[in-house]
Amino acid sequence: MTLTNDLALVLSGGGARGAYQVGFVQSLARRHPELEIPIITGVSAGAINAAYLASRPACFLERAETLAGLWSGLTTDQIFRVDRLSLARNVVHWSTRLLLGRSSNRTGARSMVDTAPLCAMLERLLQPAHRYLPGIGNNLARGRLKAVAITASSYSTGQSVTWVQGTEPVHWERGHRKLVRCKIRLDHILASAALPLLFPAVRINRRWFGDGGIRMTAPLAPAVHLGAERILAVSTRFVNGVDAIPHIDSYPPPAQVVGALFNAIFLDVFDHDAVRLQHVNDLIGKIPVQERGDLRPIKLLLLRPSRDLGKLASEYEAALPRAFRFMTRGLGTQETRSNDILSLLMFQPDYLAHLIEIGYADAEARRGEIDAFLES
Repeated sequence: MTLTNDLALVLSGGGARGAYQVGFVQSLARRHPELEIPIITGVSAGAINAAYLASRPACFLERAETLAGLWSGLTTDQIFRVDRLSLARNVVHWSTRLLLGRSSNRTGARSMVDTAPLCAMLERLLQPAHRYLPGIGNNLARGRLKAVAITASSYSTGQSVTWVQGTEPVHWERGHRKLVRCKIRLDHILASAALPLLFPAVRINRRWFGDGGIRMTAPLAPAVHLGAERILAVSTRFVNGVDAIPHIDSYPPPAQVVGALFNAIFLDVFDHDAVRLQHVNDLIGKIPVQERGDLRPIKLLLLRPSRDLGKLASEYEAALPRAFRFMTRGLGTQETRSNDILSLLMFQPDYLAHLIEIGYADAEARRGEIDAFLES
């Protein structure tokens, strides 16, 4: 299948849940091995997947298979340090910071975990040259790619910043959303994936950035601004009826509260933006074609998990490294049925492999709809 300039792939965040996206991409690639997706955007864990797909030189199928193999072999200690000494040091630093008040800057506490292994792993995966990702420029030059966009949140200005590397000039700035044209660097990926408080912020051009989902109220917007008319979007948020939501009669543990907060920040807005896009399409459809000007309807195909990935994480909790498991249990991860916060950090090979399988199965279940979308 040749390059079509109007197709975009949008990958949301979700920490370890990013493995679900890989299952979808693997299914798509096996049915369309030569598919070229010209516009790729990513946030948080989706930024890692987006950067890999946009920077590697192989065909779509080979990229998808390699990415699936990498995710299924990940372990927690490849993302952050889980030895007792490192975890204890971070806990002591944060406890001291809370007690010292204004003098707390001397503790050096910046995050709950040390993500040096993640940085090392991404260097091996993305193979940067002087921190830049040369593979993106190569694919742009060969006409295999039109643009790639990575979004992070600026702690310095409060804006949602989208870094774009592409072949065509584009600009937008909408209140707290801003585009910056540049060559994509490894630091952009690390910044987009920096879960607040859990992972350290990343300094870029003398400003500090964290996870792209914090202030991103319109995750589909970068693809739209880059010229997409068809968007394949992959969410990691499970949606079910109210009757299926697990109830907790006792006081909610910290894990339940933080999980609900992270869902609201990183995942719920994705679905809200999809609904908003459909409303805009309905309004455009009521305007005569000759009077639409630059307005155009955007076709959207949204894939979401058929299972609760947070609830599934509870089944693999016992396999976590002992010291890290002890710390998470202190937050109440065994007192809630849907471990949304734990699912973000569950970088266990068996859990990740299961997520890839679910993503693959969900894509296969909708293969007719997906194929028709690609051929439209």
